[in-house]
Amino acid sequence: MIPSETKGVPVPPLLLEVLPGQVEGPLHFEAIFGRPGPVEIEIGIGKGRFILNEAERRPEVNFLGLEWSLKHLRIARDRAARRGLTNMRLHRADARHVVSDLVRDATVARVHVYCPDPWPKKRHHKRRLFTPGTARHLERILELGGYLNVSTDVWEYFEEIVGLVAAHTGLARASDPLCQDEGGGRTNYETKYLAAGRPIHRATWHKQERTAAGSA
Repeated sequence: MIPSETKGVPVPPLLLEVLPGQVEGPLHFEAIFGRPGPVEIEIGIGKGRFILNEAERRPEVNFLGLEWSLKHLRIARDRAARRGLTNMRLHRADARHVVSDLVRDATVARVHVYCPDPWPKKRHHKRRLFTPGTARHLERILELGGYLNVSTDVWEYFEEIVGLVAAHTGLARASDPLCQDEGGGRTNYETKYLAAGRPIHRATWHKQERTAAGSA
């Protein structure tokens, strides 16, 4: 736990990282963050542009960032430590494992997935984040009223994601009131792709009451 009075003051970087061995079963967010509060997860944080800005903008929310690249995770962690952000935790892990095996039902207010690796070669498609199983788990972990926000610069992958969510969940297409400004990129990758003239395709889904019991 990081005392709330350290907000805005540099904090030890290791306190912001969920280290190997710390997580052995279902995640208990209140213990991880040292306080109650809504939880948002970003899958694939890169160097942390989005999650850092959101954690600073909304200190009442607890943010968990998942990233496989240790180099990128440590860059984001050190930036968060310098800003004194006490409402962030970063975890190097396979997001598919975390979502399917570690996050408990209806415990997450928002999931953010921006420009996930499209694994463009057909033989690598099995490595993509979005599968029928992952789509169902993303619905399962969202609390009632929660949002799933997704973007990609690859139209073929975007169509695949939209189709998977439609076929394997009861989530409804929606507009997230916290994500209305589309004037620029939310992440470093989005900003880079937009500057190169590549459009960003976005979709948001909302977990409504009719989906609360889950979908097969």
